[in-house]
Amino acid sequence: MNKILIFIILSFLLLNQVSAKSHDILKFSSAGQFKIVQFTDTHIDLIKGSNLEVYQTIRQVIDIEKPDLVMLTGDIVCQNDPQEAYRKLSEVFASCHLPWAMVFGNHDSEHNFSRRQLADFLQGLPLCLNNDPGDLTGNSNFILQVYGENNKPKALIYGMDSNSYSTLKPQVDGYGWFGFSQINWYIHESKEFTQLNNQVPVPALAFFHIPVPEYNNAWNPKKTVVIGSKNEDVSCADLNSGMFAAMLECGDVMGIFVGHDHTNDYIGLCNNIALAYGRVTKKMKDPADPLAGGRVIVLKEGRREFDTWIREAGGKKVLACTYPNSFAVKK
Repeated sequence: MNKILIFIILSFLLLNQVSAKSHDILKFSSAGQFKIVQFTDTHIDLIKGSNLEVYQTIRQVIDIEKPDLVMLTGDIVCQNDPQEAYRKLSEVFASCHLPWAMVFGNHDSEHNFSRRQLADFLQGLPLCLNNDPGDLTGNSNFILQVYGENNKPKALIYGMDSNSYSTLKPQVDGYGWFGFSQINWYIHESKEFTQLNNQVPVPALAFFHIPVPEYNNAWNPKKTVVIGSKNEDVSCADLNSGMFAAMLECGDVMGIFVGHDHTNDYIGLCNNIALAYGRVTKKMKDPADPLAGGRVIVLKEGRREFDTWIREAGGKKVLACTYPNSFAVKK
Protein backbone atom coordinates (compact mmCIF):
# COMPACT_ATOMS: atom_id res chain seq x y z
CA MET A 1 0.00 0.00 0.00
CA ASN A 2 2.85 2.37 0.89
CA LYS A 3 4.50 1.79 -2.49
CA ILE A 4 1.22 2.55 -4.28
CA LEU A 5 0.80 5.73 -2.25
CA ILE A 6 4.34 6.85 -3.03
CA PHE A 7 3.78 6.13 -6.71
CA ILE A 8 0.59 8.23 -6.72
CA ILE A 9 2.34 11.12 -4.98
CA LEU A 10 5.33 11.03 -7.36
CA SER A 11 3.00 10.86 -10.36
CA PHE A 12 1.07 13.87 -9.06
CA LEU A 13 4.27 15.88 -8.57
CA LEU A 14 5.55 14.94 -12.03
CA LEU A 15 2.23 15.91 -13.61
CA ASN A 16 2.39 19.28 -11.86
CA GLN A 17 5.95 19.83 -13.12
CA VAL A 18 4.94 19.01 -16.69
CA SER A 19 1.94 21.31 -16.39
CA ALA A 20 4.11 24.14 -15.06
CA LYS A 21 6.67 23.69 -17.82
CA SER A 22 3.94 23.77 -20.46
CA HIS A 23 3.48 27.45 -19.64
CA ASP A 24 7.07 28.01 -20.77
CA ILE A 25 6.30 26.96 -24.35
CA LEU A 26 5.88 30.07 -26.46
CA LYS A 27 4.19 29.57 -29.82
CA PHE A 28 3.22 31.56 -32.87
CA SER A 29 -0.53 31.88 -33.34
CA SER A 30 -2.38 30.11 -36.14
CA ALA A 31 -2.08 33.39 -38.03
CA GLY A 32 1.72 33.20 -37.71
CA GLN A 33 2.13 36.04 -35.21
CA PHE A 34 3.63 36.40 -31.76
CA LYS A 35 3.03 39.58 -29.75
CA ILE A 36 5.33 40.97 -27.07
CA VAL A 37 4.72 43.99 -24.87
CA GLN A 38 7.74 45.71 -23.33
CA PHE A 39 7.34 47.65 -20.08
CA THR A 40 10.28 49.55 -18.64
CA ASP A 41 11.49 51.87 -15.87
CA THR A 42 8.50 51.63 -13.55
CA HIS A 43 10.57 52.55 -10.45
CA ILE A 44 7.96 51.15 -8.07
CA ASP A 45 8.38 51.89 -4.35
CA LEU A 46 5.51 50.58 -2.25
CA ILE A 47 7.02 51.97 0.96
CA LYS A 48 7.15 55.54 -0.35
CA GLY A 49 3.99 55.10 -2.44
CA SER A 50 5.90 56.01 -5.61
CA ASN A 51 4.69 55.15 -9.13
CA LEU A 52 1.90 52.85 -7.99
CA GLU A 53 -0.16 53.82 -11.05
CA VAL A 54 2.08 51.58 -13.15
CA TYR A 55 0.08 48.53 -12.10
CA GLN A 56 -3.01 50.06 -13.71
CA THR A 57 -1.05 51.19 -16.77
CA ILE A 58 0.34 47.70 -17.30
CA ARG A 59 -3.09 46.14 -16.93
CA GLN A 60 -4.65 48.65 -19.35
CA VAL A 61 -2.07 47.95 -22.05
CA ILE A 62 -2.35 44.19 -21.57
CA ASP A 63 -6.16 44.32 -21.79
CA ILE A 64 -5.95 46.23 -25.09
CA GLU A 65 -3.10 44.32 -26.72
CA LYS A 66 -3.59 40.80 -25.33
CA PRO A 67 0.08 39.88 -25.81
CA ASP A 68 1.68 36.44 -25.76
CA LEU A 69 4.60 37.60 -23.59
CA VAL A 70 5.59 40.55 -21.40
CA MET A 71 9.22 41.69 -21.23
CA LEU A 72 10.27 43.96 -18.37
CA THR A 73 13.47 45.83 -19.24
CA GLY A 74 14.82 46.94 -15.91
CA ASP A 75 14.56 49.49 -13.11
CA ILE A 76 11.26 47.93 -12.10
CA VAL A 77 11.26 48.01 -8.26
CA CYS A 78 13.38 50.49 -6.32
CA GLN A 79 13.06 49.69 -2.62
CA ASN A 80 14.99 47.69 -0.03
CA ASP A 81 12.71 44.65 -0.03
CA PRO A 82 11.24 44.30 -3.54
CA GLN A 83 9.38 41.02 -3.03
CA GLU A 84 5.86 42.35 -2.39
CA ALA A 85 6.04 44.74 -5.35
CA TYR A 86 7.10 41.91 -7.67
CA ARG A 87 4.39 39.64 -6.31
CA LYS A 88 1.82 42.32 -7.18
CA LEU A 89 3.18 42.44 -10.73
CA SER A 90 3.15 38.66 -10.92
CA GLU A 91 -0.50 38.65 -9.84
CA VAL A 92 -1.38 40.96 -12.75
CA PHE A 93 0.30 38.61 -15.22
CA ALA A 94 -1.13 35.47 -13.60
CA SER A 95 -4.67 36.87 -13.76
CA CYS A 96 -4.17 37.15 -17.54
CA HIS A 97 -2.42 33.73 -17.81
CA LEU A 98 0.48 35.67 -19.33
CA PRO A 99 4.13 34.51 -19.35
CA TRP A 100 6.68 37.18 -18.53
CA ALA A 101 10.40 37.71 -18.14
CA MET A 102 12.69 40.45 -16.87
CA VAL A 103 16.18 41.78 -17.51
CA PHE A 104 17.80 43.87 -14.80
CA GLY A 105 18.56 47.59 -14.85
CA ASN A 106 21.18 49.54 -12.97
CA HIS A 107 18.80 50.39 -10.11
CA ASP A 108 17.42 46.89 -9.52
CA SER A 109 20.29 45.79 -7.28
CA GLU A 110 21.09 49.07 -5.51
CA HIS A 111 19.14 48.08 -2.41
CA ASN A 112 19.18 45.13 0.01
CA PHE A 113 18.60 42.49 -2.69
CA SER A 114 21.60 41.45 -4.77
CA ARG A 115 21.22 40.57 -8.43
CA ARG A 116 21.67 36.88 -7.58
CA GLN A 117 18.99 37.03 -4.88
CA LEU A 118 16.62 38.84 -7.21
CA ALA A 119 17.22 36.29 -9.97
CA ASP A 120 16.45 33.39 -7.62
CA PHE A 121 13.32 35.11 -6.32
CA LEU A 122 11.92 35.97 -9.77
CA GLN A 123 12.51 32.47 -11.13
CA GLY A 124 10.18 31.16 -8.44
CA LEU A 125 7.26 33.42 -9.33
CA PRO A 126 4.32 32.06 -11.40
CA LEU A 127 4.76 32.24 -15.19
CA CYS A 128 8.17 33.96 -14.94
CA LEU A 129 10.40 32.54 -17.67
CA ASN A 130 13.73 33.85 -16.37
CA ASN A 131 16.32 31.08 -16.41
CA ASP A 132 19.74 32.58 -15.76
CA PRO A 133 22.59 30.06 -16.22
CA GLY A 134 24.44 31.53 -13.25
CA ASP A 135 27.95 31.44 -14.72
CA LEU A 136 27.92 34.66 -16.75
CA THR A 137 28.41 38.31 -15.91
CA GLY A 138 25.10 39.56 -14.55
CA ASN A 139 22.08 37.52 -13.48
CA SER A 140 19.38 38.04 -16.09
CA ASN A 141 20.74 36.25 -19.15
CA PHE A 142 18.44 33.78 -20.90
CA ILE A 143 17.01 32.69 -24.25
CA LEU A 144 13.32 32.16 -24.97
CA GLN A 145 12.35 30.12 -28.02
CA VAL A 146 9.15 30.81 -29.94
CA TYR A 147 7.94 27.69 -31.71
CA GLY A 148 6.17 27.35 -35.04
CA GLU A 149 3.76 24.81 -36.47
CA ASN A 150 6.41 22.11 -36.78
CA ASN A 151 7.38 22.51 -33.09
CA LYS A 152 10.74 23.95 -34.06
CA PRO A 153 11.99 27.36 -32.85
CA LYS A 154 11.07 29.97 -35.44
CA ALA A 155 12.19 32.98 -33.40
CA LEU A 156 14.50 33.67 -30.47
CA ILE A 157 14.26 36.21 -27.68
CA TYR A 158 17.54 37.02 -25.97
CA GLY A 159 17.33 38.49 -22.47
CA MET A 160 20.63 40.04 -21.42
CA ASP A 161 21.89 41.72 -18.27
CA SER A 162 23.48 45.01 -19.32
CA ASN A 163 24.81 45.25 -15.74
CA SER A 164 24.83 48.38 -13.62
CA TYR A 165 27.91 50.59 -13.20
CA SER A 166 31.53 50.58 -14.27
CA THR A 167 33.71 48.04 -12.50
CA LEU A 168 36.86 49.94 -13.51
CA LYS A 169 36.44 53.14 -11.49
CA PRO A 170 38.16 55.57 -11.25
CA GLN A 171 39.79 54.86 -14.63
CA VAL A 172 36.39 54.43 -16.31
CA ASP A 173 33.26 56.06 -14.93
CA GLY A 174 29.60 55.70 -15.83
CA TYR A 175 27.39 52.71 -16.54
CA GLY A 176 28.20 49.03 -16.96
CA TRP A 177 28.77 47.06 -20.15
CA PHE A 178 28.47 43.48 -21.37
CA GLY A 179 31.15 41.14 -20.09
CA PHE A 180 33.15 38.89 -22.40
CA SER A 181 31.47 35.83 -20.87
CA GLN A 182 28.10 37.19 -22.04
CA ILE A 183 29.36 37.94 -25.54
CA ASN A 184 30.92 34.49 -25.87
CA TRP A 185 27.70 32.90 -24.54
CA TYR A 186 25.61 34.79 -27.09
CA ILE A 187 27.91 33.86 -30.00
CA HIS A 188 27.95 30.18 -28.99
CA GLU A 189 24.17 29.96 -28.56
CA SER A 190 23.44 31.89 -31.75
CA LYS A 191 25.70 29.64 -33.81
CA GLU A 192 24.12 26.53 -32.28
CA PHE A 193 20.63 27.67 -33.28
CA THR A 194 21.88 28.63 -36.75
CA GLN A 195 23.44 25.21 -37.24
CA LEU A 196 20.21 23.47 -36.19
CA ASN A 197 18.32 25.69 -38.65
CA ASN A 198 20.25 24.47 -41.72
CA GLN A 199 22.85 27.21 -41.32
CA VAL A 200 20.22 29.95 -41.55
CA PRO A 201 20.14 32.40 -38.60
CA VAL A 202 16.88 32.19 -36.63
CA PRO A 203 15.16 35.62 -36.53
CA ALA A 204 15.80 37.08 -33.09
CA LEU A 205 15.17 40.04 -30.81
CA ALA A 206 17.29 41.16 -27.85
CA PHE A 207 16.07 42.91 -24.70
CA PHE A 208 18.24 44.64 -22.11
CA HIS A 209 18.25 47.85 -20.08
CA ILE A 210 21.21 50.12 -20.88
CA PRO A 211 21.56 51.04 -24.56
CA VAL A 212 24.74 50.09 -26.40
CA PRO A 213 26.80 52.99 -27.84
CA GLU A 214 25.46 52.25 -31.35
CA TYR A 215 22.17 53.88 -30.30
CA ASN A 216 23.91 57.18 -31.05
CA ASN A 217 24.37 56.02 -34.66
CA ALA A 218 20.72 54.96 -34.98
CA TRP A 219 19.61 58.55 -34.32
CA ASN A 220 20.47 60.05 -37.71
CA PRO A 221 17.26 61.56 -39.11
CA LYS A 222 19.12 63.43 -41.86
CA LYS A 223 20.21 60.18 -43.51
CA THR A 224 17.74 57.50 -42.41
CA VAL A 225 14.17 57.20 -41.24
CA VAL A 226 13.93 57.44 -37.46
CA ILE A 227 10.53 57.06 -35.80
CA GLY A 228 9.94 58.58 -32.36
CA SER A 229 11.68 61.18 -30.23
CA LYS A 230 15.14 61.73 -28.74
CA ASN A 231 14.74 64.07 -25.79
CA GLU A 232 17.93 63.24 -23.90
CA ASP A 233 21.42 61.96 -24.56
CA VAL A 234 21.99 58.23 -24.95
CA SER A 235 23.20 57.09 -21.51
CA CYS A 236 25.38 54.19 -22.61
CA ALA A 237 28.58 52.81 -21.12
CA ASP A 238 31.84 54.66 -21.71
CA LEU A 239 33.34 51.41 -23.02
CA ASN A 240 32.11 49.38 -25.98
CA SER A 241 32.83 45.71 -25.29
CA GLY A 242 31.45 44.52 -28.64
CA MET A 243 28.01 42.96 -28.11
CA PHE A 244 26.52 44.82 -31.08
CA ALA A 245 29.40 43.73 -33.32
CA ALA A 246 28.83 40.12 -32.24
CA MET A 247 25.15 40.37 -33.13
CA LEU A 248 25.96 41.88 -36.49
CA GLU A 249 28.38 39.04 -37.28
CA CYS A 250 26.01 36.29 -36.12
CA GLY A 251 23.20 37.72 -38.22
CA ASP A 252 20.20 36.62 -36.19
CA VAL A 253 19.19 39.73 -34.21
CA MET A 254 16.74 41.97 -36.07
CA GLY A 255 16.05 44.41 -33.28
CA ILE A 256 17.26 45.48 -29.84
CA PHE A 257 14.89 46.94 -27.22
CA VAL A 258 16.07 48.87 -24.16
CA GLY A 259 14.89 51.33 -21.52
CA HIS A 260 17.02 53.48 -19.17
CA ASP A 261 16.60 56.85 -20.94
CA HIS A 262 13.09 57.78 -19.86
CA THR A 263 12.28 60.45 -22.44
CA ASN A 264 13.61 58.65 -25.52
CA ASP A 265 11.23 56.42 -27.49
CA TYR A 266 12.77 56.32 -30.95
CA ILE A 267 13.53 53.40 -33.23
CA GLY A 268 16.09 53.59 -36.02
CA LEU A 269 18.57 51.41 -37.88
CA CYS A 270 22.28 50.86 -37.39
CA ASN A 271 23.82 48.47 -39.91
CA ASN A 272 20.30 47.13 -40.62
CA ILE A 273 19.62 46.20 -37.00
CA ALA A 274 16.72 48.11 -35.45
CA LEU A 275 17.68 49.89 -32.23
CA ALA A 276 14.59 50.83 -30.23
CA TYR A 277 13.64 52.31 -26.90
CA GLY A 278 10.59 51.15 -25.03
CA ARG A 279 8.13 53.71 -23.71
CA VAL A 280 8.66 54.62 -20.06
CA THR A 281 5.88 52.95 -18.06
CA LYS A 282 5.86 55.25 -15.03
CA LYS A 283 4.14 58.63 -15.20
CA MET A 284 6.61 61.41 -15.87
CA LYS A 285 6.35 64.76 -14.07
CA ASP A 286 6.90 67.17 -16.97
CA PRO A 287 3.79 67.53 -19.20
CA ALA A 288 6.11 67.67 -22.22
CA ASP A 289 7.54 64.22 -21.46
CA PRO A 290 6.21 61.10 -23.21
CA LEU A 291 3.02 59.62 -21.78
CA ALA A 292 3.36 56.38 -19.85
CA GLY A 293 2.79 53.15 -21.76
CA GLY A 294 4.51 50.18 -23.35
CA ARG A 295 6.08 49.15 -26.64
CA VAL A 296 4.41 46.41 -28.65
CA ILE A 297 6.38 44.12 -30.99
CA VAL A 298 4.72 41.57 -33.29
CA LEU A 299 6.94 38.87 -34.76
CA LYS A 300 6.00 37.11 -38.04
CA GLU A 301 6.63 33.38 -38.31
CA GLY A 302 9.26 32.47 -40.88
CA ARG A 303 10.06 36.09 -41.77
CA ARG A 304 12.75 38.57 -40.78
CA GLU A 305 10.14 41.18 -40.08
CA PHE A 306 8.22 42.68 -37.18
CA ASP A 307 5.64 45.36 -36.52
CA THR A 308 6.01 47.71 -33.57
CA TRP A 309 4.19 50.61 -31.97
CA ILE A 310 3.65 52.38 -28.66
CA ARG A 311 0.42 51.83 -26.73
CA GLU A 312 -0.14 54.68 -24.30
CA ALA A 313 -1.91 54.28 -20.97
CA GLY A 314 -4.98 56.10 -22.26
CA GLY A 315 -5.29 53.59 -25.09
CA LYS A 316 -3.84 55.61 -27.97
CA LYS A 317 -1.63 53.80 -30.49
CA VAL A 318 1.32 55.87 -31.73
CA LEU A 319 4.60 55.54 -33.66
CA ALA A 320 3.55 52.44 -35.62
CA CYS A 321 6.08 51.05 -38.08
CA THR A 322 7.36 47.83 -39.65
CA TYR A 323 10.90 46.49 -39.74
CA PRO A 324 12.50 46.69 -42.25
CA ASN A 325 10.02 48.30 -44.65
CA SER A 326 9.46 51.53 -42.73
CA PHE A 327 13.17 52.38 -42.72
CA ALA A 328 15.10 53.56 -45.71
CA VAL A 329 18.23 55.57 -46.50
CA LYS A 330 17.35 59.13 -47.51
CA LYS A 331 18.74 60.30 -50.82
